[in-house]
Amino acid sequence: MIDLRRLHVLRAVAHYGTVTAAAHALHFTPSAASQQIRQLARDLGVELLEPQGRGVRLTPAAEILLSHADAIRARWEEAELELRAGEGVPAGPLRVTGFPAAVSVLLAPLAVRLAERHPRLSVRIREAGVRESFDLLFEGESDLAVVEATPDNPPAADARFDQRPLLDDPFDLVVPEGHPLAGRDVAGLGEAAHEPWIAPVPESPCRPHVTAACGAAGFTPDVVHHALDWNVTAHLVAHGLGVALIPRLAGPAPDLPIVRVPCAERPHRTLLTCTRSGGHRRPALAAALEELRALASEAVG
Repeated sequence: MIDLRRLHVLRAVAHYGTVTAAAHALHFTPSAASQQIRQLARDLGVELLEPQGRGVRLTPAAEILLSHADAIRARWEEAELELRAGEGVPAGPLRVTGFPAAVSVLLAPLAVRLAERHPRLSVRIREAGVRESFDLLFEGESDLAVVEATPDNPPAADARFDQRPLLDDPFDLVVPEGHPLAGRDVAGLGEAAHEPWIAPVPESPCRPHVTAACGAAGFTPDVVHHALDWNVTAHLVAHGLGVALIPRLAGPAPDLPIVRVPCAERPHRTLLTCTRSGGHRRPALAAALEELRALASEAVG
């Protein structure tokens, strides 16, 4: 018999990339995690890890085993669902995660609506970045995440997760009040080609959106300031230090002397809902996803 706890340690190594990171996530010592995998390998009579530089990598046998391990986890989720199928009413705790704008515009209103319509359901919100949201889902510490689609996300075909499009969040050109483009109903990004720009820091998942949108408009922006937070970006614009592209869901302080101008090129970022595979069939998650779709439609008009 395979010890499913040992199988979960192997899944964690595959997810986090190293035995040390997996051990930290599972609250093991690295030696204890390694021992679990060695014992699993002995139980199965195959090698599961092999040296690679100073670390290790999964063997082909481990990759085969993982495909079955993910299927086992999905079947367990289905079993839990069937055991509770008779209940049918959204109830219990629902743990949701999202990045700051998603929490402010989508998840906070979601908690209010669900409390009104499903009083037996208790929503617990946690702010988290994209990578952390996937980690929390994997660990079973979150049930639903709203994340931005990025090249670093797990592939759409990843059997561990169910990722579905929620909305396209458009970027607006944001300029100071009194700027020549401030009174326009729409503007082409090329009209701001010679302006100083404020952009997300290079490691931000939104940085590629800005550079790609400007590149498609035929120019490379002269980035003179970088910011981590959209509200900081908006304040820099308000002080006349440059122009910026800011997602519509990222609403800065309303009293700032700035103007949003829709872009003719319609650059946008895509937001996704993500659950563990099959999770959307749970009554609580089905209710939350229905409300999220309604909120998403209202948020971007």
